[in-house]
Amino acid sequence: MTPGVTAGYPVAVVTLGIRRAALLVALLGGLLLALVSPSSAGTARASTVEELSHPFGSPVGANDWSCRPTEARPTPVVLVHGTFADSRTPLDRISARVKAAGYCVYSVDYGLRGTQRIEDSARTLAAFVDRVLASTGAAQVSLVGHSQGGMMPRYYLKNLGGLGKVDDLVGLAPSNYGTFRAELLAPAGAIGCPACAQQGAGSAFLRDLNTPDDSPGDVSYTNVVTRYDTVVVPHTNGYLTPADNVTNVRLQDVCPGNLADHVFIPANRTAIAITLDALSRPGPARASGYSPTVCLP
Repeated sequence: MTPGVTAGYPVAVVTLGIRRAALLVALLGGLLLALVSPSSAGTARASTVEELSHPFGSPVGANDWSCRPTEARPTPVVLVHGTFADSRTPLDRISARVKAAGYCVYSVDYGLRGTQRIEDSARTLAAFVDRVLASTGAAQVSLVGHSQGGMMPRYYLKNLGGLGKVDDLVGLAPSNYGTFRAELLAPAGAIGCPACAQQGAGSAFLRDLNTPDDSPGDVSYTNVVTRYDTVVVPHTNGYLTPADNVTNVRLQDVCPGNLADHVFIPANRTAIAITLDALSRPGPARASGYSPTVCLP
């Protein structure tokens, strides 16, 4: 084994991953306890659900319903969080950067932190997109989703009439073909996270979603993954089948020293640069040819 490397990962990444995993487990433990704890009052339950769904408000620059698209930036951008997250977590940095680039930015809460059935979450997304289109007068939106948020919109596109309403779908560590980390799925599924089981590699949901075409319509699909993903395993399960309207890009192929993991990829400078490239050009993002500045910390 190469010195300084553990199972293909630099020791620094493994150590950082362990610390972040511990933090994530603690956060999720509190969330899951809240989800299953009994309450004697219906109003208390409703309050808990509301707080869990939208505890921290909107990310920086997002959900300004007075925003109007410009000729240079005619397509609003909707951010879609991942499982156990919310409309702000961890989307502040990417929201601020997309807003600074001139876009109207919105961020949706769905599925009780993305734990409910993906079909139901996609209906929430569909209603939110319609609200954004009505508010802005735009013809289409672009979607930027993290983890489940990069995969779930494809159900909306395929089954809920979204193909004509979406220009770009950018997935950041998306669970397009699920994960083989079964130990992450079974406990959560047993205590109220049907979306977790649906994201297992080979699940009936994903087989149906990805058959016969995993990138339908004229939508431009960009999938950004990291080799240090310990949630979507293998990380290449974030890719879609190569096609003219699909770009699959691994961060380390653009910046070999990039250490982004699954949880914090939305805040990664390189991932944001690729996202902005996708949003600002016809078709999906480029797979290469980026300025070295995108590799800066």
